[in-house]
Amino acid sequence: MAGTICVTMWVLFITNTVWTRSVRQVYEVHDSEDWTIHDFECPMECFCPPSFPTALYCENRGLKEIPAIPSRIWYLYLQNNLIETIPEKPFENATQLRWINLNKNKITNYGIEKGALSQLKKLLFLFLEDNELEEVPSPLPRSLEQLQLARNKVSRIPQGTFSNLENLTLLDLQNNKLVDNAFQRDTFKGLKNLMQLNMAKNALKNMPPRLPANTMQLFLDNNSIEGIPENYFNVIPKVAFLRLNHNKLSDAGLPSRGFDVSSILDLQLSHNQLTKVPRISAHLQHLHLDHNKIKSVNVSVICPSPSTLPAERDFFSYGPHLRYLRLDGNEIKPPIPMALMTCFRLLQAVII
Repeated sequence: MAGTICVTMWVLFITNTVWTRSVRQVYEVHDSEDWTIHDFECPMECFCPPSFPTALYCENRGLKEIPAIPSRIWYLYLQNNLIETIPEKPFENATQLRWINLNKNKITNYGIEKGALSQLKKLLFLFLEDNELEEVPSPLPRSLEQLQLARNKVSRIPQGTFSNLENLTLLDLQNNKLVDNAFQRDTFKGLKNLMQLNMAKNALKNMPPRLPANTMQLFLDNNSIEGIPENYFNVIPKVAFLRLNHNKLSDAGLPSRGFDVSSILDLQLSHNQLTKVPRISAHLQHLHLDHNKIKSVNVSVICPSPSTLPAERDFFSYGPHLRYLRLDGNEIKPPIPMALMTCFRLLQAVII
């Protein structure tokens, strides 16, 4: 029981790790003596709540330009406007900025002045979703921890874009126009602390090369990926959550060991072209294989070998950890093989 509780707590810790700093920043306490009444200027286009003096709300106002940002501001909300450019001048005094939300504007790469973002030495969170970007903007401040670029037109990642972003923990590039030749072997070099990488809904046919070693969450749903190279996971030994739903994976496209990777806890392979359940690790807890072409479950193949488990140990503590298995949308007919339940004794839900 104690082992189960420890594993569960560890899973929850990993799942929430990339958001911890976000919570920390929002609830930081500010000393009211840090500014005077003379510092409380507020752009006429925006709203400055007296109870939250470090925030500036300029969203949903039809703005075409960024107003001058007061020096006291930490949190800047500019989403849902008509802004096309990010010049340096509005940020001249905004040396304390931690958070900028520019989602749902009309910003292009040509509209970003070269030093406009890199001059923000304390910036932690940058939201540029739903804009008109065609490449990942650069240069960016070294302090950045989260970069959100979903739903743009990004098809290029210039060389060296991430070279100085060693503090980045989350990179969201989902729903863009990335293809395989957008990546070089050193594209992600410099992202030493990246934990979550989201490249779902792009046009990838291959797994991205040389991912950061600390990657824990890798999301590649809704691409056209056909195969995974042998030993691919050796360079990301901490990956725990892997999503490859809605791709073109076949049995021949999987490594010889399948997904027998001890770090993976949650594996999602729904809506692919698999005809067999792949080999998995004894540590895997959630497996999604719905809507493939699987006809039967060969338990002797997928059940982790007892020889890989510590000798003379309690099976429930050291046996396979699989708790959730989804197999609906395949060609499997009930009943569930008893051997499956005998192998995976911790199973709580099986969907066929």
